[in-house]
Amino acid sequence: MPVCRSCGASIRHTVVDLGCQPLSNAYIDSVKPDEAERVYPLHARFCEQCFLVQVDDVVPPDRIFTDYAYFSSVSESWVSHASRFADEAVRRLRLGGESFVVEIASNDGYLLSNFVAVGIPSLGIEPAANVAAVAVERGVPTEVRFFGPEVAADLVRDRRHADLIVANNVLAHVPDLNGFVDGLAVLLGPCGTISIEIPHLLQLIRGTQFDTIYHEHFSYFSLLAANEVFRRHGLRIADVEPLSTHGGSIRVSVVHERSARATDSRVQAMFDEERAAGLHRYEGFAGFAGRVEACRDALVDFLVTARLEGRRVVGYGAAAKGNTLLNYARVGPELLEFVADRSPHKQGRLLPGSHIPVVHPFQIELVQPDEILILPWNLKDEIVDQLAYVRRWGGRLIVAVPSVETVS
Repeated sequence: MPVCRSCGASIRHTVVDLGCQPLSNAYIDSVKPDEAERVYPLHARFCEQCFLVQVDDVVPPDRIFTDYAYFSSVSESWVSHASRFADEAVRRLRLGGESFVVEIASNDGYLLSNFVAVGIPSLGIEPAANVAAVAVERGVPTEVRFFGPEVAADLVRDRRHADLIVANNVLAHVPDLNGFVDGLAVLLGPCGTISIEIPHLLQLIRGTQFDTIYHEHFSYFSLLAANEVFRRHGLRIADVEPLSTHGGSIRVSVVHERSARATDSRVQAMFDEERAAGLHRYEGFAGFAGRVEACRDALVDFLVTARLEGRRVVGYGAAAKGNTLLNYARVGPELLEFVADRSPHKQGRLLPGSHIPVVHPFQIELVQPDEILILPWNLKDEIVDQLAYVRRWGGRLIVAVPSVETVS
């Protein structure tokens, strides 16, 4: 029986089983389309002791994150989100030239570049060498390492404690959850703040966002579950803020237990909301797997009907969540002709599992499809603007999660 990566208790409850799938960011070289792919169970489970939802630890992190296909700067809305956060953090935390900001999983430097631009000493910790190289080129100091207590101790010894630690959308990617949080506690200065953004489990369940479940996301957090692991390492949640990013996230401000910073009333309010939704007991997840199956079946029905009626359907956005959806629904190029994506790191390759070709977005205008399936539905507003030209030939934009519908 698997054990919880947070508290070590035995886990016996299934939230949803999405079968065996390849890694969602393991894009395939198109000149070798028949090479064997590794697939792994994708099975989300619930811990009754600490309330963490998690997938089985079946893939070593260095196989996932050493050469990574996701570059944050590709999304204009995400870059703007990071810029707003940095401006607010500088003002609220009174950061300046004597401060030290560290970002864990800093990707291509999209966020830290805002601190560097105003002269605040900053450092990125990024395990993917190919992504870190882009950050260094843009002037963001970056070390290629997996973060943990040893790295934290090295940073404190060689530099100093951090006044601000940013860990956006990385906590879910950590198999050694306790080691990672222990590292945060070691690196954080006595009066410092850790700012963590994580997709909110409450919104995942309410919105049937099962496509955000993939091997790179080891854990799925409610605030209740996050509190359990922080408390275990002498840290305290001081504030929480709902965000619209990634289909519904939370920004959690964490401090040392003995910090003078007061705990905002929003923390208890969110605990209460999550308990009212049943996220502290297995019964709160009843019906989720059935809604996931219905979503899959509706997508397949839509694509099969489109083909029978002679309509051309393509995809947009070669996102990890799209790969979970397509592989769970067993959709291939016979139903979805290609997926267009703005990232040159994905163009000319094949999606893992489905082997659907990834092309430059100009192919959409050349082909003029009847429908375009937006796979990263969390960016649909941004993508609607990018694809406004499809109206010229009457093309429709579609999303499939939580149900198949036209995006106006």
